[in-house]
Amino acid sequence: MKQGLRGLSCSTTRSASPRVSYIIFALALLLVAAIVVSLSLGRYPIPPRMLLARLLGVPFESMRMEAVFFNVRLPRIILACLVGTSLAASGAAYQGVFQNPLAAPDILGASSGAATGATLAILLQLSQFMITLFAFFASLLAIALVMFIGERARGKKVLGLILAGLMISSLCNAGISFMKLVADPNKVLPEIVYWLMGSLAKTKPSDISFVFLPISLGLAPLFIFRWRINLLTLSEDEAQSMGVPVRRTRAMVIVSSTLITAAAVSVSGIIGWAGLVIPHLTRRLVGNDYRQLMPASMLFGALFLMVIDDISRNLFATEIPLGILTALVGAPFFLWLITRKGDLW
Repeated sequence: MKQGLRGLSCSTTRSASPRVSYIIFALALLLVAAIVVSLSLGRYPIPPRMLLARLLGVPFESMRMEAVFFNVRLPRIILACLVGTSLAASGAAYQGVFQNPLAAPDILGASSGAATGATLAILLQLSQFMITLFAFFASLLAIALVMFIGERARGKKVLGLILAGLMISSLCNAGISFMKLVADPNKVLPEIVYWLMGSLAKTKPSDISFVFLPISLGLAPLFIFRWRINLLTLSEDEAQSMGVPVRRTRAMVIVSSTLITAAAVSVSGIIGWAGLVIPHLTRRLVGNDYRQLMPASMLFGALFLMVIDDISRNLFATEIPLGILTALVGAPFFLWLITRKGDLW
């Protein structure tokens, strides 16, 4: 791993090769193609000819098809892209900040906090919007507690944050288990379990309005200052001698990553593995330099989750929760990664 981290820090001195630029461009093209294909797929399929005409501004002949397109299909695809981008970007950022190839978007308890808030809202039988709102703010509260405890922990601050995240996650999981225990087993408990498995089945246009701003505010710093993440693998003195405020940069990356994780999880439920596997696969394609790794991870994450969601809603008559599919794809792939020769990094 040390060798991989040295390569990561040294990569800031090299420009992107034409091959890497072509790969990022190819990912962008694949994402556009996947969006077009996804718009036509579903239990109410839209013929390619009619879809192309609608994209050119010609209304559908059927009002029902118009409603399906704008109220169901398009919002779901946009949300899949936003959630996939957020999970992959936060996973890549966490792995750089914590210098740990096993870091994932829920490492600081964002996912567990969101799950606790959503479970409480479902237990109280609140509306779908309130479930999303509870999940978002409970996630932010969990992160605030983790950072408050981590700042007061003895020893290394990064290790203190990780341990605080584990403890808060454990408390949140205990609270979720208790609420599942007291929930109505016929009406409320199945809804809690389904939310915890992750799904975009109940996506509405209002969900996009709710998460677009926090996701944009979180992704923008990660993209603009992505080159600084390369330097976080150096010692604090070395990075500061190069003009990078390490503590401020680390705080910026953590806050931005947790913000987009909280927003994504609040509308999608718990979707595991995407934030862990996608950055590793992207490293195999473009290398460790975050100037290329971050945009490539964002594109790959959006593409991955959109394809997974297409499988979820089209493979069987009943939708498969996204968390199940990402685990079925992600776990075997990660086992393949760790059994290959060489370091994960």
